[in-house]
Amino acid sequence: MDKQAILDALKTVKTASGQSNIVDAGHVRNLQIFGDEVVVDAVADRAALHLKKKLEVEILTAIHTHVHPKAKIKVNLTVEAPAETEAQRIRGEAIPGIQHIVAVASGKGGVGKSTVTANLAVALAEMGFSVGVVDADIYGPSLPLMLDAVNEKPGSIEVDGKRMMEPVFTHGVKLMSIGFFAGTDQAVVWRGPMATKALTQMIKDTYWGELDFLLLDLPPGTGDIHLSVVQAVPVSGAVVVSTPQAVALADARKGVGMFRMESIGVPVLGLVENMAYFTPAELPNNKYYLFGQGGVRRLADEVQVPFLGEIPLVQSIREAGDVGRPAVLQTEGPAREAFMRIARETVDSLAHRVENLPPTEAVRITTMAGCSPSIRKN
Repeated sequence: MDKQAILDALKTVKTASGQSNIVDAGHVRNLQIFGDEVVVDAVADRAALHLKKKLEVEILTAIHTHVHPKAKIKVNLTVEAPAETEAQRIRGEAIPGIQHIVAVASGKGGVGKSTVTANLAVALAEMGFSVGVVDADIYGPSLPLMLDAVNEKPGSIEVDGKRMMEPVFTHGVKLMSIGFFAGTDQAVVWRGPMATKALTQMIKDTYWGELDFLLLDLPPGTGDIHLSVVQAVPVSGAVVVSTPQAVALADARKGVGMFRMESIGVPVLGLVENMAYFTPAELPNNKYYLFGQGGVRRLADEVQVPFLGEIPLVQSIREAGDVGRPAVLQTEGPAREAFMRIARETVDSLAHRVENLPPTEAVRITTMAGCSPSIRKN
C-alpha cells in the first residue's frame, strides 16, 4: 500500500471538531505500513468519547474504501484539545439557522419584561424579520397567554433522522414555553438543575428553521437560569427592562452588572423604561410620572449603555396582553409607536455591536425595504 494514497484517503476525514480534515490540520502524527497492515497515530481535538470513536471509525472506513478493503488497521488516538479561557468554556455552541439570540431580562419582577418581549417579537416580525421566542421563565411562564397560544401545543418534526419539537406559530413569531407542557393551574416545582435542563431542551431540541432573531424571555433576577442560558447558547446581546422607580433601578443595575461579568461577557444592547408616565384620555397633553421621571435614562447614561426608549402606562397595553393580542398590533397610538421605536433601536444597537467584533466574527449588515438593518454573519 502506498503512503500517499493513504494520506489522500485520510483527507476525506474531518477532525473531531469538524473544522478541517485531519491531514491538513496536522492531526496525523505518524503513519506506518507493514505489508497489509497500517498503523495510524492521530490526534483528536475533542475529548468527548463519542467523538473520538466516530473519528476512529471514519479513519478505518476511509482507508478501507479508498485504499485497501481488507487492510488491517490500528488507530492510536490521543487528545490534544486547545486550552480555553473561562469565557470560552462558558459560551455554548451556535444553533444552526439562528443568526442572533437576544436575552430580555429584568433585575426585578413585575416591571413588564414579558410584555416587552412579546411586543418586541411581534414588532420585529412586522418589520420583516423572522423571529422566535423562548419563554425562559420556567416558574412563571406568561407568553402563551400574551401571544394567544394558551390552547396550542408544540408539534413534532423529524430533521436529519432526529425527532425534534416544532414551535407554536402565533402573530408571526415562533414560540416555545414550558407553559405548553404544564396545566394552567399546575405549579412548576423544580429544583434548579431540573429547570435549567428543561430550558436547554426547549432551546436545543426545537427545530427553529431560519431565524434572524431568537428572543429569550428570562426570569427576573440574576440566578442559575441566566448562567445556564449563556452556557447553552451564544447570546448576542441583552435588553434590560425596568420601571423608573428607585427600587427597580437598583435591581436593573445589578442585571447590567451580571451580563458584564468577565465569565459571561454578554453585551447590553440597551435599557427600556416601562410605565414611564401616565396620560389621561381627557388630558392628552398631560404626563404624570407616577413612578419617577427619567430614572432609566439616567441609569443608561451612568452605566454607558444605549437608552432604547420608554413605554407609557397605558390601559390598552394591559388589556392587549390579557387577550393575547400584543399592543403593537394596534393600527396606531402611543403604545404601538413606543414598541416599534424600541424594536428599531434594538436592531440599531445590535448592528453597532456587531460592527465592532473581531474580523473572525465579522458580519454583513443588509437593509430590508422600509426597515432597520438586517444582521447576518458572513
